Amino acid sequence: MSHNIPPKDLTSSARRAFLKNGSLGIGSLALAELLGGNAASAQQDLGILGAGHHAPKAKRVIYLHMFGAISHVDTFDYCPMLEQMHGQQIPASIMGEGRVSTMVQGQTQFPLVRNLAPFKQRGESGAWVSDFWPHVGEISDEICFIKSMVTEHVNHNPAAQFLQTGFQLVGRPSFGSWVSYGLGSDNNNLPSFIVLNNMGPGQGQNMDSANFGSGFLPSHFQGVQFMKGEQPVHYIQTPEGLALQEQGEDIAAINALAMAQYEQSGDEEILSKISQYEMAFRMQTSVPEATSIEDEPDFILDMYGSDVHNPTSFARQCLMARRLAERDVKFTQLFYNGWDFHFGISAAQPVMAKSADLPIAALIMDLKQRGLLEDTLVVFTSEFGRTPYSQGDINNPIFGRDHHPYAFSSWLAGAGVKPGFSYGETDEFGYNVIKDPVHVHDFNATLMHLMGIDHEKLTFRFQGRDFRLTDVEGHVVQDILA
Repeated sequence: MSHNIPPKDLTSSARRAFLKNGSLGIGSLALAELLGGNAASAQQDLGILGAGHHAPKAKRVIYLHMFGAISHVDTFDYCPMLEQMHGQQIPASIMGEGRVSTMVQGQTQFPLVRNLAPFKQRGESGAWVSDFWPHVGEISDEICFIKSMVTEHVNHNPAAQFLQTGFQLVGRPSFGSWVSYGLGSDNNNLPSFIVLNNMGPGQGQNMDSANFGSGFLPSHFQGVQFMKGEQPVHYIQTPEGLALQEQGEDIAAINALAMAQYEQSGDEEILSKISQYEMAFRMQTSVPEATSIEDEPDFILDMYGSDVHNPTSFARQCLMARRLAERDVKFTQLFYNGWDFHFGISAAQPVMAKSADLPIAALIMDLKQRGLLEDTLVVFTSEFGRTPYSQGDINNPIFGRDHHPYAFSSWLAGAGVKPGFSYGETDEFGYNVIKDPVHVHDFNATLMHLMGIDHEKLTFRFQGRDFRLTDVEGHVVQDILA
């Protein structure tokens, strides 16, 4: 049975009563909590599904999107044939008539390029991992590699939005928004969906905020973006000369007026704005505590590397993700931009990999040593892969690799997936999937399943149609489940 509940029914019965009874209202319980009351007395937001469709393996997700498309043949998909045929034309039987991006449409030669770093088998599982990723290689026994990902799009924004929203055009809710809508929050003082954006030292792409937007869901389900630096949320401090009690009373008065307006208009977005006012007020206390690393011991900081002391670094954001997981934030998404290696991949890729490798491995091990990895799902992916052939003249040191939708690698770690396991297979050139393809919709269906959601049943009625993240497709990849 699907949850085909129109927006007004969702809020007028549940949210409206919630506010009127004061269980989350600023004027009563929420304000009392901020001023020293009992946080445990606050009513938990269980979302539209309550406990979910089935028992979840993952209570929370940390989603690492390497924006710009990481090269699978230089990271986790070892293809010895590329070494043997380096510089030779890719066979026509392999390349076929598939689409290529506009970046190589005028190119007549497509010479194969070797794996740009040596691969080694790592851990007891023997997973092949590039020397670009030595620290992730060391923890490969914690990882479930998926080497047979496929998508339908060959350009960044459509592919990224397809991965994150199930559709290539702007307007659909993102994965994190669906989770927030369906499962609610386990911490009333922090958003259930938090986004951390960063630009690395590589070649970046413009990223659309629709990748973490709420689409046609009420706006309070969208991702709340934390900025880089010492002040992750603008205007988080209480204004000078204004006591917290006074500010709470002001917000209570504003919300009372907003509720009166809602009674007259029935505009559901008013309730979203009330919810956002309340959350913003509670965040004035919760965010500074959650984002400060002053209480982190030196041995933890050392795990993440020296970059963790830079508040704008990806390493700091990985540590931040662990702190948010510790505080039961349901969905934390890190977009790490800079992987668009059309030119100069030989020089740029190792720099980007070095900036990400240690912090990501530290995040996994930090979660594990705290007992959080067993119910936290860590997701690592990009929107597509990169070609095994050269973009540009292979003899020119600034050659690159183009976009590649027909095969790429992702991996999962933590709650509910098989550790030290590799699934799927590409051909000997890393060009096409030849075993166990995992479509983007299958990937998303599997992640939802691990969170206790049946992807076919979590729907939202909009413009006369029931929508879901996986559209009308998607199958759970049972073989990777623990």
